[in-house]
Amino acid sequence: MKSLAQSCRFLIRVLAAGCLLPATVFAAQPVLVPHIPGDWWTIAGDPDLGALTSPKQQPVDFALWPAADGTWQLWSCVRGTRCGGNTRLFHRWEGRSLTDTNWTPKGIAMEARPDLGETAGGLQAPYVLKINGRFHMFYGEWLRIGVATSEDGKSFTRRLTPDGKPGLFGEGAGNNARDPMVIFTRGLWHCYYTAHPNRSGAVYVRTSPDTHTWSPSRIVAFGGAAGTNFTSAECPFVVELSAGEYYLFRTQRYGANAITRIYHSRNPLDFGVQHDEGHLLGSLPVAAPEILQHQGQWYVASLLPSLKGIRLARLEWRPHEPR
Repeated sequence: MKSLAQSCRFLIRVLAAGCLLPATVFAAQPVLVPHIPGDWWTIAGDPDLGALTSPKQQPVDFALWPAADGTWQLWSCVRGTRCGGNTRLFHRWEGRSLTDTNWTPKGIAMEARPDLGETAGGLQAPYVLKINGRFHMFYGEWLRIGVATSEDGKSFTRRLTPDGKPGLFGEGAGNNARDPMVIFTRGLWHCYYTAHPNRSGAVYVRTSPDTHTWSPSRIVAFGGAAGTNFTSAECPFVVELSAGEYYLFRTQRYGANAITRIYHSRNPLDFGVQHDEGHLLGSLPVAAPEILQHQGQWYVASLLPSLKGIRLARLEWRPHEPR
């Protein structure tokens, strides 16, 4: 056995070594806030859907990502179409560069499959990321969150569960689980989404080691200044800006008076439930934002105020100055 003196010397060496580590290992990073420093440019407008076109249609919640060939893909849920049911389908655009305007329309990309148990006209809010070399599109189908996969990032096939359905999970009939987005952190996939049991909108999360088996849901943001009605937690989007520093974008209103509130947390499972203290940083005048980084530059995409297209702008992160 080691003597007491030996043990003490060993402990002193460990502590001394720890003192030589950078202070950032022990200290949390400063809280930042997003800022839009310049002008927007429009990347997509109101699409021609052929026989399904309607003057009331609106391209709303969307996803954008680089495909395998390097082109940029944009899929939007277009609501108010003549497709029947809940009037929603996915349309696709393609761009050569994020900074290009008016990307090329590529037509209707996906419609609901009632024969597989999806709600007619119920497709909502795609989100795409690459997992183990394969593109995965998470989307709402009105009742549940589903997933489709792709090799090239352009053409997607629904990934069915063992019972032959595309839906992974939901929050029950009438509660409209929708607007999924997914990040990998703390060794698990985290799927954030919204739903509105009792017409009260909240941000939910489920976790998974493999995107097949998912945990029970947990509410991570609810109430506060954003309110508790059924549109109070739209389009949740989470960014882990640096290790352990999480930012949640949560939309309350679309259109000319759009507003998305921004929350910060060091716990990806808690952005403030029935309170804002310690989490709410401010807001941006945008709806359904998607935040991405490309070649060292941050960007934000959001809906046009007219709800007739989608736009992009550069984004900066600046130190938070509490009021």
